[in-house]
Amino acid sequence: MRLLVRFLGFLFAAGTVVFLVGVAGVAGAIWHFSKDLPDYSQLQDYEPPVMTRVHASDGALLGEYSKERRLYLPIQAVPKLVINAFLAAEDKNFYEHGGIDFTGMARAAVLYAQNFGSNKRPQGASTITQQVAKNFLLTNEVSFTRKIKEALLAMRIERAYSKDRILELYLNEIYLGLGAYGIAAASLVYFDKSVNELTVAEASYLAALPKAPAALHPVRNRDRAVERRNYVVDRLVENGWIKQADADKARKEQLNVTSRGNGAHIFAGEYFAEEVRRDIFERYGEKKLYEGGLSVRATLDPKMQVMARKTMVAGLVRYDEASGWRGAPSKLDISGDWGVKLADVKSLSDISPWRMAVVLETSDQSARIGFQPGRELGGAVSKQRQTGIITLDGVRWAKAASGPTKGRTPTSVAQVLSPGDVIYADPLFDKEGKPVEGQYRLRQLPEVSGAMVAMDPWTGRVLAMVGGFSFDQSQFNRATQAYRQPGSSFKPLVYSAAMDNGYTPSTVVVDAPIEIDQGQGAGVWRPENYSSGKYGGPTTLRNALRQSLNTVTVRLAQDIGMPLIGEYSKRFGVYDELPNYLSYALGAGETTVMRMVTAYSMFANGGRRVKPTLIDRIQDRYGHTIYKHDARECRGCDAPGGWKNQSEPQLVDRREQVLDPMTAYQITSMMEYVVQAGTATVVKEVGKPIAGKTGTTNDEKDAWFIGFSPDLVVGIYVGYDKPRNLGRGMTGGHLAAPIAKDFLKLALADKPAIPFKVPAGIKLVRVDAKSGMRAGPGEGGRTILEAFKPGTAPPDNYSVIGVADMDGRSPQGYPPGYQQGYQQGYQQGYQQPDAGNIMRPGTGGLY
Repeated sequence: MRLLVRFLGFLFAAGTVVFLVGVAGVAGAIWHFSKDLPDYSQLQDYEPPVMTRVHASDGALLGEYSKERRLYLPIQAVPKLVINAFLAAEDKNFYEHGGIDFTGMARAAVLYAQNFGSNKRPQGASTITQQVAKNFLLTNEVSFTRKIKEALLAMRIERAYSKDRILELYLNEIYLGLGAYGIAAASLVYFDKSVNELTVAEASYLAALPKAPAALHPVRNRDRAVERRNYVVDRLVENGWIKQADADKARKEQLNVTSRGNGAHIFAGEYFAEEVRRDIFERYGEKKLYEGGLSVRATLDPKMQVMARKTMVAGLVRYDEASGWRGAPSKLDISGDWGVKLADVKSLSDISPWRMAVVLETSDQSARIGFQPGRELGGAVSKQRQTGIITLDGVRWAKAASGPTKGRTPTSVAQVLSPGDVIYADPLFDKEGKPVEGQYRLRQLPEVSGAMVAMDPWTGRVLAMVGGFSFDQSQFNRATQAYRQPGSSFKPLVYSAAMDNGYTPSTVVVDAPIEIDQGQGAGVWRPENYSSGKYGGPTTLRNALRQSLNTVTVRLAQDIGMPLIGEYSKRFGVYDELPNYLSYALGAGETTVMRMVTAYSMFANGGRRVKPTLIDRIQDRYGHTIYKHDARECRGCDAPGGWKNQSEPQLVDRREQVLDPMTAYQITSMMEYVVQAGTATVVKEVGKPIAGKTGTTNDEKDAWFIGFSPDLVVGIYVGYDKPRNLGRGMTGGHLAAPIAKDFLKLALADKPAIPFKVPAGIKLVRVDAKSGMRAGPGEGGRTILEAFKPGTAPPDNYSVIGVADMDGRSPQGYPPGYQQGYQQGYQQGYQQPDAGNIMRPGTGGLY
């Protein structure tokens, strides 16, 4: 008995020693692995990389920019269904354990022992807390060391943070495939839905992804993905989180994924979105753009953007097709499965409804074409093959652009197309504007390009922007990056400098040949009007701008001085520095459409400086506004306690006045005359008050029109990227103004016809439209109301200084002295180009 007691005592002592040694070993191991654990307190201030999102003015999503597509969603905003789905798939006891699931660990250990030596990856037993520890603080290394550290961190995290905080971190950090991080981004990427809209089947599929997103690809591994999704559905039922009927419905649901691209999400908004991206990058840098979670409200009006894109493309195509058919850009071997071969040909993705196709067979009356098939999410070519017919009506425009048949209208389809031609086609419409079923029209990518900008003149907000025919074809934004000569569209700035310095719209300048000695061996410059050899003699500035007379503009610039014009061009933001050469008064310098539209906005708004912007507001990830374009002060907008019969708020506008409001109106009135009776009369069809100016550069390389209503400015240029002649007669009035007309018709369709506001102080005096002199009693048909500032007035008669008045005879309908002034002005302008060319305002004398 005594021996038994001693033996038991020995066993107890040995057991105690072993226990103490074990405890010491465990304590030592914990100390060993704990001493270099990462600082888990950083989770408190964790800011994951979050994508920047850009929305249009109506709230529609325009673009997303990120390296990791993630939207951070607070746990309070996550639906219970989504939470339960992830708990069912990953850690059903999450809200019960202290960070480690010992039952799961035992199960994983047994499986590890069974698979030892089989090279199979050990099954994890990680709780959600352990996954947070691994994803945030550790690596993906497969080792016992990492698992021990993971478990230690998990217990510390559980003591430091609430369960909801841990789950929030997990749901926003996990990678779920297709570049999506976190449930909010994954919901958009896979199903184009917010998490609140997910069905049981969709939530279950997302919850299935953390284990192996690539292996559960919804297209490449559809069967396995559905199997794993249904497993999660079963666990939801097993845990009592959904009803059996909901589970049965979810299992039958097809796994349909809606692919969501990274580009612009608004049709025709690609150039705009890219310009916004560049702006944010320049303001805040790459990290803030792609990881900062900025919320950007852009100025884009999606409806107006579609109008701008539609009319600009139509104008480019109209000009290009008039030049004839240049032939198919490429050929394809159509033997075998033509669809697979055509799918590999690069096509433009942003020119809908145009579609790439290959000609399969041709005859005199038609050609059968096969359209490029799409690709599934996994990259495989769709098995569907769609065909159509191009009839003779669909190729009638396609006159040969060169060769012996150049300019002839085709009499058969086979003259234009042959089997294997890779082309573009879009639906053919009948005379009533309805698409003809199954019939298509041949299309040709235009070689010519151009740009358009539409702006709110009061704020500088860019409402629409087209940077070229196709962003997919060329990402070069011709609205902001292409520096081109604006030609005569620059002249209103020359005239505004004159109006601001004592001239009036009735000031008379001689339209006659002129020679400028450029000095330093540069030779003599002889500027001419577009209609070379035709001159009108003494001409009012209003008529000179209406007819876009170059000789008058040069004489005016010579008289007021190029330094003053350079100052105005800088003030309006058209040029940073304008050389003191008279040719620059005719728009010889290079600038952008955006700069020109901004300058014209200052005419439209009464001379107030505007800064162009594509962004209204930027907020950080916490909703704090870090940028706002509208810098006006609102006095009385903060009204604690609501409205209590106080005065309405007042907006204080401290923007610089760059032009006298009366001058701005005079120039506006003169440009309204350009539309009514000048080089831009095609724009009259808009049927609303429009002012504007055309521009055509030397050798007709660029065609411009900038115009505006009281609340909208639009600027357009058309030209080749490598400037070359557009063709005789291809002026701003012929090419650019019709595009502006089409756009303004759509943009102003539901707007009232509001006239331009006449500023206080302006006197409207009836004058002769040709001579600019005060109209006499009974004169009606050719008179207009001219705008004069205080202290100025139209001349009552012409008294040419230095020339004796002849007997007063004049052509029928002209005031006395006009004919002498014409003859004398023409002769002096030709013989003495630096003198005898300006009639000073209000003096009636020719100097």
